[in-house]
Amino acid sequence: MTDEDYMREALYEAQASSARGEVPVGAVIVNGAGHIIARTGNAPISIVDPTAHAEILAIRDAAYGTDNYRLNGTTLYVTLEPCTMCAGAISNARIGRVVYGAADAKGGAVESGVKFFDQATCHHKPDVKGGVLAEESAALLKAFFKARRKK
Repeated sequence: MTDEDYMREALYEAQASSARGEVPVGAVIVNGAGHIIARTGNAPISIVDPTAHAEILAIRDAAYGTDNYRLNGTTLYVTLEPCTMCAGAISNARIGRVVYGAADAKGGAVESGVKFFDQATCHHKPDVKGGVLAEESAALLKAFFKARRKK
């Protein structure tokens, strides 16, 4: 499968989050053999947990599933550029590669904002690729917030 194929899987998770009333961000983690080992979407409202971003939940699921808190050789696909909290978790989990959809000039921390992985205090820097299915990811977010404003 290609980066676009895996990002479509993350977009499916984002759509499911939106249907639950959560901000539509989805994530999947793929192991070195190309198998999806975790998939989830945002859930801070539904599970009453401010840390329940899609990336965090996917990292937890992948770690539990592999019985290892280090996720070396994995790739995280996420529909929105990770925030500082998620970038920290990505680094601590030693995820090898991050592929994201839409950039987040306001809250992103990978290629926007604090550029977490470029800091001297960052212990592990994954390879990063942004902009994969960015238009689809951004459109989902825009439609979600447009609908919320109408309520």
